[in-house]
Amino acid sequence: METESHLAPHRGGLILALGIISLVVCQFLGIAPWLMGRADIAEMNAGRMDPSGRSLTDAGKILGIVSVALAVFTVIAGALFLVFGLGMAAFSK
Repeated sequence: METESHLAPHRGGLILALGIISLVVCQFLGIAPWLMGRADIAEMNAGRMDPSGRSLTDAGKILGIVSVALAVFTVIAGALFLVFGLGMAAFSK
């Protein structure tokens, strides 16, 4: 299927790459592919962006969401470990 010239090119590859990098390197980078993917899918649904990259965009957006969720979980688990670890150390003295 040939894309029409008036449609903006999709950024599916970029969004997918950012999603993968966010999982491997820095989980908080997942915000970028999450927001970019959401915006691009809205543009595709509105008919202003080439829809051929929808699957790449969806995958990158999902990886971004998973990455941010893991980052939040890690921060919460670390804070709980710190609080309970220090609390147990105080009681053991």
